[in-house]
Amino acid sequence: MSPQRASSAGVQPLTTVGHPTPRIDAVERVTGKARYTNDVQLPGMLFARVLRSPHPHARITSIDVSNAHALPGVKAIVTHENGQVVWGSGSVAGGQQYSDEIKKITTHRRYTFNNPVRFVGEPVAAVAATDRHTAEEALHLIRVTYEVLPFVLEPEAALAADAPKIWPEGNLAVNNRNEPQPQVQRRGNVEEGFKASDHVFDARYSTAFVHNAQMEPRSAVAQWDGDRLTIYTPTGGIANCRTDMARDLGIPQEKVRVVCQYMGGNFGNKNQNQDADLIAAVLAKAAGAPVKLELSRKEDYIGMHGRWPTVQHYKIGVSNDGTLKAIQLRGFSGMGPYRKNSGAIAGTELYQCPNVESIVTPVFTNKTVSGNYRGPEFPQGFFGIQSMMDDVAAALKMDPTAFILKNMTRKFRDDTPYTNYSLEECLLRGMEMVRWKERWRPAGTDNGRLRRGLGVSFMAFRSGVGRSNAVARVNAKGDYTIHVGVTDVGAGAKTTMGVIAAEALRVPLSKVQVVWGDTETCPYSVGESGSRTTIMTGYAVIEAAKALMVQIAEQGLPAGDRVLTASSNPNPTVQGAVRNAFGAHFCEVEVEADTGRVRVTRYVTVHDCGRIINPLTASSQIVGGATQGIGMALHEDLVYDRRSGVPLTPGYYGARVMTHQDAVAIENVFIETDDGYGPYGAKSMGESSKVPAPAAVSNAVFNAIGVRVKDLPITRDKVLAALGGRA
Repeated sequence: MSPQRASSAGVQPLTTVGHPTPRIDAVERVTGKARYTNDVQLPGMLFARVLRSPHPHARITSIDVSNAHALPGVKAIVTHENGQVVWGSGSVAGGQQYSDEIKKITTHRRYTFNNPVRFVGEPVAAVAATDRHTAEEALHLIRVTYEVLPFVLEPEAALAADAPKIWPEGNLAVNNRNEPQPQVQRRGNVEEGFKASDHVFDARYSTAFVHNAQMEPRSAVAQWDGDRLTIYTPTGGIANCRTDMARDLGIPQEKVRVVCQYMGGNFGNKNQNQDADLIAAVLAKAAGAPVKLELSRKEDYIGMHGRWPTVQHYKIGVSNDGTLKAIQLRGFSGMGPYRKNSGAIAGTELYQCPNVESIVTPVFTNKTVSGNYRGPEFPQGFFGIQSMMDDVAAALKMDPTAFILKNMTRKFRDDTPYTNYSLEECLLRGMEMVRWKERWRPAGTDNGRLRRGLGVSFMAFRSGVGRSNAVARVNAKGDYTIHVGVTDVGAGAKTTMGVIAAEALRVPLSKVQVVWGDTETCPYSVGESGSRTTIMTGYAVIEAAKALMVQIAEQGLPAGDRVLTASSNPNPTVQGAVRNAFGAHFCEVEVEADTGRVRVTRYVTVHDCGRIINPLTASSQIVGGATQGIGMALHEDLVYDRRSGVPLTPGYYGARVMTHQDAVAIENVFIETDDGYGPYGAKSMGESSKVPAPAAVSNAVFNAIGVRVKDLPITRDKVLAALGGRA
């Protein structure tokens, strides 16, 4: 459904920006001309496969690769014995990016091949051969002897005194200074807040491991030309991948070229190098030939990261009129055996409250490694705290929208103003669209077989400005070229850069060519993660265009084969304020009381993402994010056998990733604003579209059946168990 657009004061129409624009590379993509990583074919290229651990925790006592080496066509084999390469981006405490002092004390370093192995799917050996089948056959000839060790899967269990130790120092995950400390945030005094409260509520919620599930399977192609490495890889950040590869391999950055012209989805932590990139590079060096490493879908699920699972214990103090007095969170995040990302749990900042304490403990477990996935700490945190607040409102017999309007954030952490504030407008507009005041009823009102419910959630999501680069050129014909370091991870970034450039240069988009995705021809970019590309690189494009126009005004267009060139590397800041995007989601469901089946019947979103650069792409971003959030709420889970530690549901089908047949129609409204920052006032969008969705679905299911399912996903068995407990 096309988005509706509500005009807001201060947003004036522009010439190119704000008009629906098809993607500039659409023809290449739909005709098969686009060259993805797996399409790369190089002369003499070898094919690689990876042998992975069948155990969640084991010490490798021996590896015999002699039979595999003897197989005709096998050109190189690497293991932890001959492939000791640190994967710096694989662990916040394990990289070579830290000082010599930190490196001396670091014990949690992650290598491309580790011993012991600490999760099912961890790489043990890799083979490069003349064809895929030979490489696969060679894996079966490698003989590995393991000393199987005790394992632990759940974060709270991993902190027990008698839990198996994944690292000698214990299972409390370390930060980037190698310190085993939880993340603590406090303001006020929660104990005093509870004493001053008329009511105190507490509850426990949990979320599951959810995989990024991008359409493009992981692959990498590495080629050495002497001491120079070219790596083709589906990365969201070519500049950062280049830095990482150089660091991990111990070579200068100028000796590394990273290419990603096209990719099939990101959704998270691809803004670095991956172990597949390093393995391909090490094999290519050993074999003296280019190497392509391809991961199967199952390998992608168990070998790559996904959203960290959480356990969230809340204690909430309120007055009789529903005013929040105290919020306390004790959270636990399952990081797998390496802490690749923060493990944070967001949400307490959504509410104005004088007394807040959040203690989040990232924990090592023997599950697949966790990492960033579309709004890293937000969907799981927003699910927990907004489910909790919905329960509090119900206990006080309050309309949840009234509770939200009374308590939602007006300043960041009750202290710092926002650059603009539209959260109340988002909520009220959504209430109007779903006719909330007419149709909402207290939870559990329906008692028949088919029970209907209406739920709401809201969000404030970071939209900061920052450093990036762009280069603009013009030739004698007045044709413009914009060089940017972005790749397109699914959000249409290349088209967005072209649209912004055309607006800034005051020329039609047809006069602008965008160059992207190759460190050889592109400047630094922050990379497509954190919803930063449009805001940061887009602003750099404007600055480069302005500088080029100054040259044209002074000199005119260049003559002959000459070109004029301008570059920019801005690093703007927001002083004395916090820049956020805002939004509200509304979900209607039908729940079959006899089967536990939940069906979303209507879904409405209202977002302030600043100025909308390209409405065509913007709408699809909101729809895609909300759809992923619905899947997280109702379906997706990487289930483990608790006896063996083996994942049972890796892959689209097993993890129950939503298909087009499962997707619901999403109705979306944009409230456009311009706070004076970013390119023409644009804010973040790609992640903010997902973060409120699990909470909206959870609250709708609660409203339908009158009892809360507190553990995601909300599957049929959990609904039936909840209804049985209520009866």
